[in-house]
Order: sequence, then C-alpha cells, then structure tokens
Amino acid sequence: MDFKMALDQFYKKLGKKKIMALATSLNDHVTVRNVSVIIYKGRLLFKTDKNFRKTRQLLENPNVAICYWGVQIEGKAVNHGLVVDEPNQFFQQLYQASWDKSYNAYPHKDTEILLEILPSFVEIWDQDDQEKGFQVLIDFNKQQAKVQHYD
Repeated sequence: MDFKMALDQFYKKLGKKKIMALATSLNDHVTVRNVSVIIYKGRLLFKTDKNFRKTRQLLENPNVAICYWGVQIEGKAVNHGLVVDEPNQFFQQLYQASWDKSYNAYPHKDTEILLEILPSFVEIWDQDDQEKGFQVLIDFNKQQAKVQHYD
C-alpha cells in the first residue's frame, strides 16, 4: 500500500470528529482520558484547560498516543497557545460546529489551550470481506505504509 492511499484510509476512518482516548505520561506515570478531537485537513486538534494534569503532562512530555476504535496514533502534542488568542478564531468556529454542547458549556475560557497531535506512527486494525484481520501501518517520518495480515 502506498503512503497516500494509507493516509486516505486513515482520515476516512476518523471522519471529521471523534471522542478519542488520549494517553500521556510523565515520570513513568501514564494516564488516559477522552478528548473531543476535530479532524480537519489532515490535522488532529482539541482544546483543554491549561491547568489540567493532562496538560502539565503534555507540556513536559509531548509524546502521546491517541486512539479510536481500531485506529491508534503515536505522535507529539503541540501547544498552539490560548484558544481565545487565536487570530481568526478559526478553531473556535470549527469547535462550535463540531461540538456545540461542549462549546456552549465551556465557551471562550481564558485558560483553554489549542493542542494538535502530529502523528509519527499509525496502526489501523481492520478486516477484509472474508473477515480476516489485517493492520495498516503508517510511518509518517519515513512516509511509508504497509499492510500486515493477521492470522
């Protein structure tokens, strides 16, 4: 499988938004929790309060994993600063359109930061028409992808 085809499959599987489990680690202490992710033009974006434990973990150790239903992503978290300071409020508009209930519950707090996950490796578990399992492995650093069948 070529890299572009694998990316297309990856983003198609994720869609435009997902509640995803985010794993962070600091000093060998691993935690996991759900975050509301927006997938837009190849970017995985979410917001969170800068004072939360997960945020402190992310800022000190940006290596993360995030997953949703057979799609596991390893990468780095990038802090884009306060959501309210974003010049054109583009993310807020996306967030409101995607997660209206959450947007209205936590609107425009001056402690919320915009985070992006930059994938380095993706593992997608899937099945073919005969229900035989396989994985699509995507290496972003090498820009390579392969299919690995599971017996």
